[in-house]
Amino acid sequence: MNRFREENGALVWSKNHETLMIQPWGQDSLRVRSTMTPEITDTLWALLTPAKVKSRIEINDAGALLKNGKITAKISSEGAISFFKNADDSVLLEEIYPRHGAHPYPARNFQPQSSDLSGLEASFKAYQGERFYGLGQHQHGFLDQKGCVIELFQRNTEVCIPFLISSRGYGFLWNNPAVGRVDLGMNQTRWTAEAARQFDYLIIAGDSMAEIMSGYADATGHAPMMPEWAQGFWQCKLRYKTQEELLTVAREYKKRKLPLSVIVADFFHWTLQGDWKFDPECWPDPDAMIRELNEMNVKLMVSIWPTVNENSVNFQTMKDNGWLVRTKGGGSATRPFFDNKPSGPIFTHFYDPTNPAARRFVWEKVRDNYYHKGIKVWWLDACEPELTEENEPANLRYHLGNGQEVGCIYPFMNQQAFYEGMKEEKETEYVMLCRSGWAGTQRFGAAIWSGDILSTFEALQTQVRAGLNIGLSGIPWWTTDIGGFYNGNINTPYFKELIVRWFQYGVFCPIFRLHGFREPRTPASNMLTSESTGAANEVWSFGDKAYDIIKDILFMRQRLLPYVNQQMQLAHKKGTPPMRPLFFDFPEDTDCAAVDDEFLFGPDILVAPILEYGVRKRKVYLPAGTSWTDAWTDKKINGGQWIDADAPLEKIPVYLRGDSNLPIKK
Repeated sequence: MNRFREENGALVWSKNHETLMIQPWGQDSLRVRSTMTPEITDTLWALLTPAKVKSRIEINDAGALLKNGKITAKISSEGAISFFKNADDSVLLEEIYPRHGAHPYPARNFQPQSSDLSGLEASFKAYQGERFYGLGQHQHGFLDQKGCVIELFQRNTEVCIPFLISSRGYGFLWNNPAVGRVDLGMNQTRWTAEAARQFDYLIIAGDSMAEIMSGYADATGHAPMMPEWAQGFWQCKLRYKTQEELLTVAREYKKRKLPLSVIVADFFHWTLQGDWKFDPECWPDPDAMIRELNEMNVKLMVSIWPTVNENSVNFQTMKDNGWLVRTKGGGSATRPFFDNKPSGPIFTHFYDPTNPAARRFVWEKVRDNYYHKGIKVWWLDACEPELTEENEPANLRYHLGNGQEVGCIYPFMNQQAFYEGMKEEKETEYVMLCRSGWAGTQRFGAAIWSGDILSTFEALQTQVRAGLNIGLSGIPWWTTDIGGFYNGNINTPYFKELIVRWFQYGVFCPIFRLHGFREPRTPASNMLTSESTGAANEVWSFGDKAYDIIKDILFMRQRLLPYVNQQMQLAHKKGTPPMRPLFFDFPEDTDCAAVDDEFLFGPDILVAPILEYGVRKRKVYLPAGTSWTDAWTDKKINGGQWIDADAPLEKIPVYLRGDSNLPIKK
């Protein structure tokens, strides 16, 4: 019996209640879905509807194949899948059927649960020498994630983007918002979902990483063009308590003639969580504040949390309409926290962005209380959302389903609320800074930052690899809190050196932003109260020596803005991350694969940050195939070699490719 059929351009196989569908999904890409339910669902999740392409299906007694551009899927009569590049027997990836005793374990394993949900496991062969990148932002400190176990769940500092790119020439999107994990083992690669209705993944073939990233952007959405003003310097701290305090800082930047593009009103600027409006006691005239900032060419970004205080004017309406995340017992999902009134502790509730009506309600409040005042830049903080142990995914129920089934998509749909709202207002520029995201989140103009990390050199080391991997996850807009977030004492020699080294790194990140909760805090200050405010965190706050260095870095970014803008155009058009590992541009130089503490900022700037306290020299690898010019001395050096580079506190090693002439130095 032939178990194959062609169905509207897709190849379908069925046996023993399972239905498998493989279909072209854009050029050089295939979407694979499999279910034990009566029918395959058409939910797009991260994907966009693709353009039609020419593909070919062949069916015979031994099996079938589907060829779409550079990728071919071959399916055996028993349903085993192998993927090939160009149908030339160059294997990209194939399912594995591990043996447990005499019996093979299914490559697509369904573990039935209640209703139509199953636990899913997809097993693929492991290949010696294969390297894996992407998968979001993680604090494990690895660039190549082969051998790692990656949790598919959203947490503060841990961002789940279930897309990886392989050194074998393919990209793989696990198009499933379920909580789970991926095991990148030596014996197999295994993707798991705790609860889902079907397997759903996309595989993309390409001749280069740039080509694969372009295909991924086509499939999940291109980032908009980053506005030129957003490419400059962003000032932030935890926190400016009043309108006058924030304006005083902005005025001081202008008085010193320092570049400043964005300044931020952090949390507790509001009346209550869930009111989504300024507290008039501390922010008495936001309209005047925004007018003054606009006259200085400074944008105001405001912090928007997805939490709702029970005392909020909006709480009862949201509760009655079912717009809050609930538990399986029927109550609202809550988190103990603090707020302005009462100061706390209180229980805050999470709004449910998987409900379109809830998304619209929240946007309307933000629109009326912020947007209509001229604010168009959003800081979507705590948007994982940040859950307590009592509210783990199995205990949650969203409009779209069980928390285990859809929990990872929360930040995506929260960002969608703001994107849809801005689009309805005919805006063409979209900029959000988010603590979490998911596959496709880039299409909403969502940047991600690395969350509440420590103010240590060890944390800085980790962010270098984390930032490179999130760029290879299809998220081109990324940043850190320059200086880290927690425990940085601005009076210590350690932190003064750390902030300088972090600025020297941060100026070459896609978004250039200072933030942190600095020590020593104001008397009796606690982060979790409305009185929270750390020590000063402006560029002149760390001593004269640090200020002189940082000031030069600010002006370097200004000089580089035309170059930065070119990289943002490329990110918009092709999905190419502005910040990327050396091997991205130099695949022929095999030595580049071992370098995980340098990076390229665009094609022409090689950056070798200093990642340890007290270090004044480091080894730098310069890729082969071109010459490199020391950006500080103008000395030309042949590529394809390691060199010893000086790194006084004032400078980190930076090299320009070939004949590039970029204004790194004054």
